[in-house]
Amino acid sequence: MPSPELEQVAALLRARPLPTDVTIEQLRHVFEASMGMLPVPQEVAREAITLAGRPAERLRVPGADAGRAVLYLHGGAYCIGSIQSHRSLASRIGLASGADVFLLDYRLAPEHPFPAAIDDATAAYRALVAQGFAPAKLAIAGDSAGGGLTVATLLTLRDAGDALAGAAVCLSPWLDMEGTGASIEANAARDPMLHEAGLHETARLYLAGANARDPRASPIHAKLAGLPPVLVHVGTAEIISDDGIRFAERARAAGVDVTLEVWDDMIHVWHAFAMVPEARAAVEKVGAFIRARTGG
Repeated sequence: MPSPELEQVAALLRARPLPTDVTIEQLRHVFEASMGMLPVPQEVAREAITLAGRPAERLRVPGADAGRAVLYLHGGAYCIGSIQSHRSLASRIGLASGADVFLLDYRLAPEHPFPAAIDDATAAYRALVAQGFAPAKLAIAGDSAGGGLTVATLLTLRDAGDALAGAAVCLSPWLDMEGTGASIEANAARDPMLHEAGLHETARLYLAGANARDPRASPIHAKLAGLPPVLVHVGTAEIISDDGIRFAERARAAGVDVTLEVWDDMIHVWHAFAMVPEARAAVEKVGAFIRARTGG
């Protein structure tokens, strides 16, 4: 049974859904304003940087292992989301993992459709390696579209022959641009954040005519052998929970070390809401996974 705090958050999300009759720019502003209100731990220092030509923020964690780091790829359906909207979640993951976090401002659709986000994330990873971070000491993590982008980035790096990160984390990942998971209909009445029409529209904007079954756009269709250890979190009250579950099953069948955790009654990316006890517990599990897989 969900905590009272989670029920309050879900009720607020239902009462104040993201508007659908506005421009993308207006939607970005609304999303940043609401998510940007989430608390950022005071002990985490923020440093504006450029990473592979893109704005980014290095979130410096007190006592962090200088040789380890997390590249964080924010969610937002590839169309919205930013450093500001995800600073709180990325900072808390940094504290839990004992590693600095590089929060990337990758290019967004529709101005920059597929595969611009993948190109930016791949370049950012390579830039961190060029700065001296050993791949085995790096983790790539992301939520929602950022979870799908995490897998797409690793697939791109694998196919190019790059040494891969030591760990990957996918929180409520969006991995199927076609929306074929049974959970889309099964959980439609339970999900206070996502709806099928919105998924299809943002997929259209991101793909801009590209094939929805392209493995980098929809990693659910990819050959997954050779990926690093990956943690997948999904909640049973989100419409894309089947994306993460199906991905984990297919990755495991391909020989990937997969840890799949299905959290009862949790909503999409519940990790973001620091006031919710289940969010704090989930972030601690993310941190422990990253520590264990990157030598922390």
